[in-house]
Amino acid sequence: MPDHKLPELEGRTPLEVADTPNLDEIAKRAEIFGTAKTIPDPLPPGSDVGNLAVLGYDPTKYYTGRSPLEAASIGVSLGDRDVTVRCNLVTLAERDGRTVMEDYSAGHITDEDATGIIEDLKKEFDGEEFSLSQGVSYRHLLLWRGGNSGIQTTPPHDISGKEIAPWLPSGDGAEKLLGLMEKSRRILKDHPVNAKRRAEGENTADSIWLWGEGTRPDMPSLQELYGITGSVISAVDLVKGIGVFAAMEVIEVPGATGYLDTNYAGKVSGALDSLRRVDLAMIHIEAPDETGHVGDARLKIRAIEDFDQKVVGPALAGMEQFGEYRVLVLSDHPTPIDLRTHSNEPVPFAILDSADRSVKNSSLVYTEDSAASSGIFVEQGWKLMGTLVAGGEQAGQG
Repeated sequence: MPDHKLPELEGRTPLEVADTPNLDEIAKRAEIFGTAKTIPDPLPPGSDVGNLAVLGYDPTKYYTGRSPLEAASIGVSLGDRDVTVRCNLVTLAERDGRTVMEDYSAGHITDEDATGIIEDLKKEFDGEEFSLSQGVSYRHLLLWRGGNSGIQTTPPHDISGKEIAPWLPSGDGAEKLLGLMEKSRRILKDHPVNAKRRAEGENTADSIWLWGEGTRPDMPSLQELYGITGSVISAVDLVKGIGVFAAMEVIEVPGATGYLDTNYAGKVSGALDSLRRVDLAMIHIEAPDETGHVGDARLKIRAIEDFDQKVVGPALAGMEQFGEYRVLVLSDHPTPIDLRTHSNEPVPFAILDSADRSVKNSSLVYTEDSAASSGIFVEQGWKLMGTLVAGGEQAGQG
């Protein structure tokens, strides 16, 4: 959710413009309200690093790359010498003799359309060295047996509208990945799925983009770290994969898409139901991130308002059945509209304890500036989980 102040919003952020009564009520009643750094220096500001921090794992200790986390979610087992690589279905375009990244998500391609494409790519790619696995929408996975995790790659959402040539995989072994990417363009040029999407006015999936390489991490469970059990509800394999390594219950919600059309009610219902079995539920909402990548402030405002009205409000109301409870609201990283990619700036956070119904500050709202004005800054954002679990005595430490 966090963003920069935008001229088209009269110098305000999307979070400042959005109507968020439930988040604002949390800010007013919060036991702790401030900002936290979820992306430690010098790690990249990715959802992998950020969500490890959200769940209380020190990314400087446990981060080994993005795709191994996604592999765990879709049931891909990794050997000691295996490398996984994230495989996006993307739309490329030719402009003035240059190939540019037109759309990092191939128009947020549907699972159904992606299935037809991935199945045909598997016929050409799978063998002793490589194996392709389908994920959700545009997000898929390549297993590289005996591969090199030291290759330099770039997330496609970092180069939207830019020429791809300077950002192609490089380093020892990169030629193999480049070969697969080029081969995919030949296969997908006249693919029936793309012909259908073209006729419907949708962006085509005319190439794969390989990035996010990594090896299997060695992570303790949430029980081992914090003495609690947990569940995770997300449409994104990355977040579900972190849940797998954390030994959390991964709850599958029908209709969870990771975009504006996701099943918000199903996510809240799944979380509340799981709290009859576990101590903590994480509800992950991807739409504010995706709309930030699109670069559309109005869509991002809608995503934030949907989050407030369809997730935060119903979740708080549903939690009343359990008596006393605690809630932590925070983002894994900002995705500013003007950048169309992630940044490593601190994010607002709030911890609410239902046992205290008092209003601490009636002037507070859940925004970037309001959170910063509290003076509370948690430099090691991953420690917030310990604060949530242990209670207010750890507030602001770290």
